[in-house]
Amino acid sequence: MKKRTIAVFDFDGTLTTKDTLLEFIKFACGRRRFILGFLLYSPILVLMKLHLYPNWKAKQKVFAYFFKGWGYRRFKSLGQSFSSEIEKIRNESVIKKMENHIHCSDTVYVVSASISEWVRPWCEQMNVSGVMATEIEVDQKGLITGRFLTDNCYGQEKVNRLAEKEPDRESYCLYAYGDSRGDKELLEYADHGFLC
Repeated sequence: MKKRTIAVFDFDGTLTTKDTLLEFIKFACGRRRFILGFLLYSPILVLMKLHLYPNWKAKQKVFAYFFKGWGYRRFKSLGQSFSSEIEKIRNESVIKKMENHIHCSDTVYVVSASISEWVRPWCEQMNVSGVMATEIEVDQKGLITGRFLTDNCYGQEKVNRLAEKEPDRESYCLYAYGDSRGDKELLEYADHGFLC
């Protein structure tokens, strides 16, 4: 029996040319607040880049600074509107590969450390089969707590999410596309891993 083909794409820096967390913060909060926030958190971000502070923890602190206490409906609406901004930072060469997989009727997933509320709307427009991304916590009043509901979808977590969604690994041939350290485990897990 012929194996199915699954193609998995990282989002930031692979399907896009920039980090969408940073672009979304600018889009939602304005450039001035963006600069102030990153000046405030620059020591933690430097430690993260030096691998002396966990990636997920730095990301959650930055996310909480900008979005804790926001109404979820407003946040989700901005995530949907952000699709037009993503169009401006498309990585056309990799998107062409994704479109080829879709054209061949392969199952195509986007697996991203970014927040699902702005990754999913764009992916749905592109006819992607599914999205696995970092999910945020919302309290009973509909306000963002600033915490992540799931593990940051980075590194080994990308493999874990895919294995949960597609557990029968022997039944499919896996193509994976990524651009950074956060994609290493996923590329190694694939039959065909491409560093873009």
